[in-house]
Amino acid sequence: MTSIAQTPITGLDLTGFTELEPGVWTDEAGLVLSVHFFPLVPDLPAPLHEPERLRFERAQGTAGAGGGLIEAVVGAVDGVPALRQLVKMPLQSRPGQAFIGSWTLPKDRCSTVVKVQAAEGATTGLREAMVMNQVGPADYFQPHPYAGGGQFGGLPYHVADLEQWDPRFPDHPLTLVRAALHRITPTVTLHEQFKTLPQFSGPTPPPHPGPAAPPAPRRGWFRRRDV
Repeated sequence: MTSIAQTPITGLDLTGFTELEPGVWTDEAGLVLSVHFFPLVPDLPAPLHEPERLRFERAQGTAGAGGGLIEAVVGAVDGVPALRQLVKMPLQSRPGQAFIGSWTLPKDRCSTVVKVQAAEGATTGLREAMVMNQVGPADYFQPHPYAGGGQFGGLPYHVADLEQWDPRFPDHPLTLVRAALHRITPTVTLHEQFKTLPQFSGPTPPPHPGPAAPPAPRRGWFRRRDV
């Protein structure tokens, strides 16, 4: 089978999408679907078998970049262990947010990513305002589920981002991203060679410092003799 855009992905349901460039597609709703291959040790902060640490570190890192991690779930794509993430980030050029859903399939020395993203248009904050009005301000903002009872900073965690509200806001970018990722995931097929690569065991540890070098001889400027 032929790979897609020089990635280990050999199959993907692209119904409704139009190709923008190799490995990138869009649809009429403004969704952008892309596939990626990185021939590097994955930049995940922990292996998939440590989900609590992985979610905490990813949430903290996303908040440090000014965004918010809505959810992170360990699952599988075509039988390969993977991490599903849903992230929101503030738009740089105008008010509003972008929503990014992705699967990261980490291997020992490389990774494959499937990503879907969409941004708010001219109308922003409607979903948040309507949900807050229904549940009340006291129940709207919640402790981040990965923070151990607190928040991380960045964009705040709140109940309007939960999937239970998607049917009420079918055209919201968060709804569209989540639905597209759910639909596409079962259609992804991977090259057998990629599937059999060693699993990701965690980030590469920093190099162990060698023995301390002996101190350099002090320059004898203070012993200079006057000429």
